[in-house]
Amino acid sequence: MKKDDTSSPATSPLRRTDRSLPIALLRARETVMGPVREMLAGSSVNEQKWRVLRVLQEGGAQDQNTIAQRACLLLPSLTRILRVMEADSLVSRHEDHADRRRSIVTIEKAGRAILDERGGQAAALVADLRASYGDEKFEQLLDLLEDLQNVEIRP
Repeated sequence: MKKDDTSSPATSPLRRTDRSLPIALLRARETVMGPVREMLAGSSVNEQKWRVLRVLQEGGAQDQNTIAQRACLLLPSLTRILRVMEADSLVSRHEDHADRRRSIVTIEKAGRAILDERGGQAAALVADLRASYGDEKFEQLLDLLEDLQNVEIRP
């Protein structure tokens, strides 16, 4: 039997915070991202820049809208982040020849070096999480989260 997930049915339609999906997702995010932040400490990138580098490494040169979507960043935030990353020579941007309104972002040698330097640690973090949580549950969680992304919720 599941825990009672409402505060008090007579007084509030809200779920208890310990059974709230948004809060549970935030707590889970902190469980996963805390070690990632520690792994990135001492490097020149934070978790947002790391995601941008990962997206570029995985998909090659891309336009900013695609990067924003794949790295889970708002476009204005990405624009600000890319300015800093470009100044640090982690990425470069150039005008798309087919559509001059778009800029294409490419990972540079310094960006690849950070991924090479920290990639083993990142892979070890995932391996530790998989070992602690279990391979089957880990894959099931990823599948469920992917499914959840496709659910449309009315505001």
